[in-house]
Amino acid sequence: MNESLDGKTVLVTGGARRVGKIFVLACARAGADVVIHHGHSEEEAQRVREEVTGLGRRAWVFEADFNDPSQAESLIPRINESTPLHGLVNSAAIFGALSLENTSIEDWEKHLTVNLTAPFLLSQAFARQAPDGGRIVNILDWRALRPGADHFPYTISKAALAALTKSLAVALAPKIIVNGLALGAILPPSDGKATPNITDNIPAGRWADEHEVEQALLFFLTCPTYVTGEIMHLDGGRHLV
Repeated sequence: MNESLDGKTVLVTGGARRVGKIFVLACARAGADVVIHHGHSEEEAQRVREEVTGLGRRAWVFEADFNDPSQAESLIPRINESTPLHGLVNSAAIFGALSLENTSIEDWEKHLTVNLTAPFLLSQAFARQAPDGGRIVNILDWRALRPGADHFPYTISKAALAALTKSLAVALAPKIIVNGLALGAILPPSDGKATPNITDNIPAGRWADEHEVEQALLFFLTCPTYVTGEIMHLDGGRHLV
C-alpha cells in the first residue's frame, strides 16, 4: 500500500453490520474518518460510530433506504454538508435465497435497485465531488464472475455490478480509481443457516479471516493509481472450482 488514509474520509454503505462494519473499522484503524451509512439499523450504526471515535477518528451516521433511488441519489450531497469524501465503498446489499422459479418481479426489482442502481447513483454523485485520486470500491461476490442458479436475482445484480465496476473505471479515469472486491465465505449467514459443508468447495478449505478482509479493502483504498478496473477475489479460490 502506497498511500495513507490519514485525513481522508471514506463512506461505507451498509456500514452498521457484518462485513460493512468490518470495512468501517478497517478504515478507521488505517487513519480514515468514516461515514457509516445504514438503511434501518440506527442503534447498531451508532455503536459502530462509538467504536470509530474510540479509535481517535471522526465518524458520521447517515440513514438512507436504498429501496428508494431518490434516497441513494441524495445521500452524498447530504454528506458533503458535513465532510468531503475521498473514498466510497459500495457494500450495502440484499441477499435473497431465491431460485429462478420463485423469484417474483418484486424480488427481481428490489435486488437490482439496492445492489445495482444504488451503487450507480452513489458513484455518479461521488464523481461530482471527488478529488483527484478518489477511490470507489464495489463489493461483489464470487458468484458475479461465475453465475449459477442459486440466489438468482442477487447473483445477476452482482454480475451487473461487476460490469459497472469496469465501465466506471474507464468513464472516471484518470481522476477516480474504481475496483471491485469479490467475496466468498466471509461470515455465516445472519439467520444462522450456513451450509455445513460450505468449505468443501473452497480450495483454501476454510472461512476467511477478518484481517484478510480488512487488508483486501485497504489495498484498493491505498494502492497505486495505476490499478483500476480490477476485480480481486477474496474467496479462497472458490471461483475456480
